[in-house]
Amino acid sequence: MARGENQEAQSGNVPDASSASAPKPASSSSSAGAGKGLEGQSVVRRLQSELMALMMGGDPGVSAFPDPDGDSMLHWVGTIAGSAGTPYEGTSYRLALAFTAEYPYKPPQVRFDTPCFHPNVDVHGNICLDILQDKWSSAYDVRTVLLSIQSLLGEPNNDSPLNTQAAALWANQEEFRKMVQKLYKPAA
Repeated sequence: MARGENQEAQSGNVPDASSASAPKPASSSSSAGAGKGLEGQSVVRRLQSELMALMMGGDPGVSAFPDPDGDSMLHWVGTIAGSAGTPYEGTSYRLALAFTAEYPYKPPQVRFDTPCFHPNVDVHGNICLDILQDKWSSAYDVRTVLLSIQSLLGEPNNDSPLNTQAAALWANQEEFRKMVQKLYKPAA
């Protein structure tokens, strides 16, 4: 070995064999590749930090944790309680949150697991909420998402309904409340 090479090896400036091999593929937007590589580690660190903030925050009626049945920090289960004074008072809804390797620069995918009769929620649990689409900001976090969805329950956007029946019935709060109770199935 030449003298210069030996000095570099001893100083740690020579890449090891694993990093000198073929280039690593670019990260994809799927969650399958997340958790591996620097980008995935960054997402996991961010989510761990958000989990701690949620646990310490004490916001009433909202919670979220990594899915206990999953093996990834990228799939969470959230819960929101219907706020007092809304047709959802006394209800509790389970949500599924899925994060990609691009989080927090791309919003999580969020849907209701508990059926929810609401103008901005379709029969599959998909949610029409601007901060989960074109109004997303990397400054938002899981807490912001949960509180926004909780707020949406009592203040729907009837200009952009996913459930037109719910949007039409919203004006009659007593009938709307009856329909919510009729269709509500608490999470097991």
